[in-house]
Amino acid sequence: MKKRASFGFFAIAMAFLFFLSMKIQLDHTERDEWKSEVWGLPRGIVESESDLELKPLWEGSRSKDKKENFTALLAMAVGVSQKQNVDLIVSKFLLAKCSVIVFHYDGNVDEWRDLEWNDRAIHILAHNQTKWWFAKRFLHPDVVSVYDYIFLWDEDLGVENFHPGRYMQLMLSEELEISQPALDPELSSDIHHRITVRDRKTKVHRRVYDYRGSLNCSDESTGPPCTGWVEGMAPVFSRAAWRCVWHLIQNDLIHGWGLDMKLGYCAQGDRTKKVGVIDTEYVVHLGIPSLGGASATKAPGYKTLDLRTHIRRQSTAELKKFRTRWNRAESEDEQWARRFGTLTSGKG
Repeated sequence: MKKRASFGFFAIAMAFLFFLSMKIQLDHTERDEWKSEVWGLPRGIVESESDLELKPLWEGSRSKDKKENFTALLAMAVGVSQKQNVDLIVSKFLLAKCSVIVFHYDGNVDEWRDLEWNDRAIHILAHNQTKWWFAKRFLHPDVVSVYDYIFLWDEDLGVENFHPGRYMQLMLSEELEISQPALDPELSSDIHHRITVRDRKTKVHRRVYDYRGSLNCSDESTGPPCTGWVEGMAPVFSRAAWRCVWHLIQNDLIHGWGLDMKLGYCAQGDRTKKVGVIDTEYVVHLGIPSLGGASATKAPGYKTLDLRTHIRRQSTAELKKFRTRWNRAESEDEQWARRFGTLTSGKG
């Protein structure tokens, strides 16, 4: 009995010492982080979050009934040629109590002033830049950390059958970290991948079955374009996923080609479960090319070249660079390879 009692006391003592050592390590880590970042400030004064809400210049300049708690952010790169459609999208999101930031790529801000919501949105102007360029520079995870969801959308989406509030409820209930609304196959003019097509029989789908050509999408598939994947025109990210995705966006590769194939690594878990396409809240992809403006020609004597061709060539070149960087990073990071080796052995 004495031996058992002694062993019991010894086990309790060891457990206590282990707990104490872990706590000391944690305290040291927290102090080290504190010293390395904001050591010159008392902890109580540190404001660790920010948002994109407009604040009144003085108390009472905005009525109390207009104060709202925003849980999502809509971010879009827009041009005035798509003004009518952008108006429809933004109006829906504001009704759902979402914040809105619009990135003007065509240099035209004044022509939006007649819209009711103009003064309620954040406007940022930079000529001929993409939404990925804007997102990298103005949507740092620390700045948008108060939002549960980030909608990083193109401007050419029809939203007649889309409700932001119901969409976010589905993301939450289905435990999705990355998603997109399904595309209406009857009205969308620009569908590239079958997984994005609306399935009328389900609320959400996470994979597609396709055996055409070189595709072999089955229950055994573990990556894009069969499962764990959304397209770049209308992605929606959770707060945690966005922190990862922001770091994935390359600062100098502004067209974002190739990103969609790697987004699943930011799904905070199994991408075949955490990434999905929501069918009950769907959109129409109008497929209207606008960034870069209308066709233009060079000075007389030079070969005519459409601006869209220039953009496509640049996008293709950026895709090649992105793939090269990814492959190099993958081969150099042994720890990452051990974690994700089972995923990299398949597509994506």
